[in-house]
Amino acid sequence: DEVDFLLLSPASTTGWDTVLQDAQAAGTQVILFDRMLEADESMYVAAVVSDMPAEGKTAVDWLAAQGLDEYNIIHIQGHMGSDAQLGRTGALDEKVAAEGNWNYVTQQTADWDEATARTITQSVIDSGKPFNVIYAENNGMARGAVAALDAAGITHGKDGDVIVMGFDSDKWAFEAVLEGSWNYMGLCNPLQADTVDGIIKDLAAGNAPAQKIIYTPEQGFDCDTLTQADVDTYGT
Repeated sequence: DEVDFLLLSPASTTGWDTVLQDAQAAGTQVILFDRMLEADESMYVAAVVSDMPAEGKTAVDWLAAQGLDEYNIIHIQGHMGSDAQLGRTGALDEKVAAEGNWNYVTQQTADWDEATARTITQSVIDSGKPFNVIYAENNGMARGAVAALDAAGITHGKDGDVIVMGFDSDKWAFEAVLEGSWNYMGLCNPLQADTVDGIIKDLAAGNAPAQKIIYTPEQGFDCDTLTQADVDTYGT
């Protein structure tokens, strides 16, 4: 169909070989955004992506700095095999394996779904197993988990019984952290359109991108340091 550029934000990191080969054969230039996939760099012209392993490490380092005597964690994972899930899970898995006082109460995927995350959390509450951390790999799942806590009368956030952690850049989630209902949000910066637009214009003019892979700036925010200016700057 004479497509010049194909922009991909892959749900899974694998399974793209045929698509990439067909695009290359057709003269269609592939640009990855938000998420990486497993492929030789020659198969795409540029990638404007989030550093998911760094997001996970930043979040786990923050959690470790809270100095809990014991970490009993409800870990709610995203779409299994996605770049985001692999990065955010990897750092936590390593920490749990390395530390005797870090434990998974449960580790299940909600596949980014808020209602499923609520069900997972409710099942732990019903089991009577103690927990003090919810590590949800996106904000929607964190919101579902918090709904289960609220229904059970379990306190959370700043000075609460349960630490709540989410990821992404939703403004409503920033506001939950700002008000102290949540403890932490790992920023996954979606503000990549201008960068992608610049790459397309360069390629259309016959110029190669200045960088093959561009990682967008990200950081973690917690309820003790987040400001309204941060919400206004980064919230979407």
